[in-house]
Amino acid sequence: MLRRLALADMGAAAQVHRTAFDQAMPWLVGLHTPDEDRWFYRERVFPACRVWGRFDGDALSGVIAFRDGWVEQLYVLPAAQGRGAGTELLDVAKGACERLELWTFQRNATARRFYEARGFRLVEQTDGARNEEREPDARYLWTRQ
Repeated sequence: MLRRLALADMGAAAQVHRTAFDQAMPWLVGLHTPDEDRWFYRERVFPACRVWGRFDGDALSGVIAFRDGWVEQLYVLPAAQGRGAGTELLDVAKGACERLELWTFQRNATARRFYEARGFRLVEQTDGARNEEREPDARYLWTRQ
C-alpha cells in the first residue's frame, strides 16, 4: 500500500533511509546517528517535500521525498528491493511532476541502473566536492514524454 506520510511516520522513514543507505553504500556507514537522521527528516525533509511511503502490511518498506521537480530521497529496505516498491514510489513523483532530477553517488551502480531503466538520463557527474560525503555523484533527469 502507498500513502502520503505524516510527521508521526518520520522516525520510521528515517530508519528505512538509514538501513537502505548503509546496505547500498557500506563505505559511508556511520556518517549520521539515528537521532540526526530523525532530525533531518522532521526538520528538513518533511517541511520541504511531499513524502510518501510504501507499506508491506503495517511496516514501512520504502520512502520517497520529492519537491518542485526534484527527488530528494528514495530508499527501499534491502528485503523489499526487487519487488516493485521503488518503482511504485517513483511513479508517485512522476505522476506529480513534468520533470524530475536527482543525485545519486557514482559508485551506487544499483541505483544508477534502477533510474536509467525508468527513463532517467545522466546529465552531470561531479567529484563530490559539493556534497557532505565528498563522494563523486551523478545527476539524472527524467522528462515526461
